[in-house]
Amino acid sequence: MKSWKCNRDTMLTEKRPPASAPRPYRFPAFERGTLPNGSRLIVCPIPKLPLATLMAVTNAGAGKDPNGREGTARLTAKLLVEGTRRWSGAQLAEQFEGIGTSLDSGADWDSATARVTFLTEHFDRVSELLGEVLLGPTFPERELQRLKSERVADLLQIESEPRGLADEAFESFLYTADSRFSIPSGGSKSSVPAISLGDVTAFHAQTYTPENTTFIVAGDLQYGRVYKKFCSALADWTRRSSAADTRPNAVAGSRRRGKLIEKADAPQSELRIGHAGLPRKNPDYFPVVVMNAILGGLFGSRINLNLREAHGYTYGASSYFDWRKDVGPFVISTAVATEVTGAALKEVFLEIDKIREERVSAAELSLARDYLDGVFPIRYETTAAVASALSNLVVQELDVDYFDSYRERIRAVSAEDVLNAARDHLHPNKLQTLVVGNVSAVREQLAELEVGELADAT
Repeated sequence: MKSWKCNRDTMLTEKRPPASAPRPYRFPAFERGTLPNGSRLIVCPIPKLPLATLMAVTNAGAGKDPNGREGTARLTAKLLVEGTRRWSGAQLAEQFEGIGTSLDSGADWDSATARVTFLTEHFDRVSELLGEVLLGPTFPERELQRLKSERVADLLQIESEPRGLADEAFESFLYTADSRFSIPSGGSKSSVPAISLGDVTAFHAQTYTPENTTFIVAGDLQYGRVYKKFCSALADWTRRSSAADTRPNAVAGSRRRGKLIEKADAPQSELRIGHAGLPRKNPDYFPVVVMNAILGGLFGSRINLNLREAHGYTYGASSYFDWRKDVGPFVISTAVATEVTGAALKEVFLEIDKIREERVSAAELSLARDYLDGVFPIRYETTAAVASALSNLVVQELDVDYFDSYRERIRAVSAEDVLNAARDHLHPNKLQTLVVGNVSAVREQLAELEVGELADAT
């Protein structure tokens, strides 16, 4: 049988049909304005179908959680749909179900959202119901206790599963203990039980204010109709100051470090390697996106081809920058057999060094740019996707022409840009390495590598 050896450029070009010229694409036009109460309004008319998505986006993300009460933002957002002064949670759900939809709410690091997709004939009713949710949530104590119990149960489940444990433990390892990012956005086993109804109501009063909120409507509706209806539906929601501050974040390690977490019965080692990344508004965003696609962001990326195809260490390996308003993490993630843990880490370190030392090939650059360019338009084929994109525009304070210029800016990234991005934003001397698995079986393997000071989880 003929032997075969993985070659990166062969994998990228063999039998790959040439890409056709990209079709023109423009993001749907949208109009912006401000309501009398200070809330911002964005309306994006999409007349193809009698559907629309409405989002309320509030600057009330987990970054604003009170110290020692981490998880408050997510609980507050979830509790919005559990009852108003007029309706119980069940009754509110029935009101939405009666017009063929449901209201979803939640919070991430940078914002809280409430979202509903509906037939446009029900726009007036949806606006009235959302107004009740925002102006008069009752935060039932019983529902608060239920959501807290569910979160603690989720955390216990995560701790029992190596992959989830590695994901959450890596950020607590990467950031200092007093940083908000060191604790999961949904809170920890110690912070969630401590959250009281008073904490939730105070957080809501401080953050859910008109001037802290943007309403986004994408679908078969025009700006004038939306503006008029919102003026009446939100007439009682008056201006007031917002008092919640965003918590600071700081990186714990300025040089290489390693941490081992014991899972003696795990047949694999879950690996997380990385360091502090970049805030979303970094001017090198586009070169970094292309660079990461080549390094570990695509199936045909260097790290995946190396660990999966060339060595057979894993079913998959990837890298990503977690883009947030503050400095989120850069993470390389994979799971490998225990006996090749050290070998896999060595290959990851080599790939990071390599992309910083020499220009990527034309084939690699073409694959990454063509993918990012080509997939961009199909991300926005529904009203919900368009509304979510506009939400990101608001939360991350992006330029108004971001969506229309995206493909051009991706195509403009050169091999030299990728090299500079790797040299400027990948830091081999600051890599933090976390291993969840059979510690006794991997400790000696890591001792042979330059992972830095190595500590066991306490």
